[in-house]
Amino acid sequence: MTLRAQPRAAILGCAGPVLDADECRFMADADPAGFILFKRNCERPEQVRTLVAALREAIARPDAPVLIDQEGGRVARLGAPHWRVPLAPALFGTLAKIDETDGARAAWLNARLVAADLYPLGITVNCAPVLDLHLGHAGNAIDNRSLGADPNLVAHLGGAIADGLRAGGIVPAIKHLPGHGRATADSHAVLPRVSAPLDVLSAFDFVPFRALRDTPAGLTAHVCYEALDSGRPGTLSKTVIEEVVRGAIGFDGLLFSDDLSMGALTGPVGARAAAALAAGCDLALHCNGNRAEMEEVVAAVPRLDDRARERIDLMLASRHEPEPFDQVAGRRELDALLARVTPP
Repeated sequence: MTLRAQPRAAILGCAGPVLDADECRFMADADPAGFILFKRNCERPEQVRTLVAALREAIARPDAPVLIDQEGGRVARLGAPHWRVPLAPALFGTLAKIDETDGARAAWLNARLVAADLYPLGITVNCAPVLDLHLGHAGNAIDNRSLGADPNLVAHLGGAIADGLRAGGIVPAIKHLPGHGRATADSHAVLPRVSAPLDVLSAFDFVPFRALRDTPAGLTAHVCYEALDSGRPGTLSKTVIEEVVRGAIGFDGLLFSDDLSMGALTGPVGARAAAALAAGCDLALHCNGNRAEMEEVVAAVPRLDDRARERIDLMLASRHEPEPFDQVAGRRELDALLARVTPP
């Protein structure tokens, strides 16, 4: 299935759990390529289904992508009492150190259960798996969102998560290209700078992304890689995106910027959006639902170009109906596997 019109190269959030008439008119005029949901938008299943349908109806594209960050642990937009809170990815890395097969199975099961929550809501894309290495740097926003420090193990477990999401009819989006693990600051607040040489980055940080380069979607990192471009964060760097993300890593899927409202970036948000697209992102992602900021983004970004449109179509075409899955048995199996690494 494909989008029927050439939308604007942006993904937007919305203010709350209901799309009011004024916001509906704004979305219709803005005509973004899709939307992203946050905790403020998600109160209960029927409400989320209604909101997702209203967003798509506002832009008259029933297949427009709707994204969410349902990684597990502390990054979960859906939670109790209506949804199971997924487990933190670090647990699967811990289990995989005991038994790699069990770790991968647990990662798959957790992702398949996530997909079972997302698919009935009409959500298209889960911004997961996180493929950033956990290198123990204080202040890094990744921490237990990471599957571990071993790049090959992270690739294996990340692949299991991606497969579990796909099996449940949800598109995975790998992040944060080309790697956030060496950051010593939280990009939600400030711009992290990474001084590691290119050969080290290539031998470690890029490995999981290279292994999952055929994933249909991905998000960039708001990290400055001094060996590549000392003046710009990866999201805004043509060098990083063309030479590393598209080049050395070989990722050719749909590339979203990370959230443009994060503190790692400076300057007007519209200028950030334009710079992300100029650097090579396909879509500018703006998440906080602030109307004034969204108006800036919409004014600054063009309609999708042909290559970005093709990538969206390919991403949508990769999605399929969920495969049969017994959720009760899946939860029971997952609990049994993780009993080896969690206290009773």
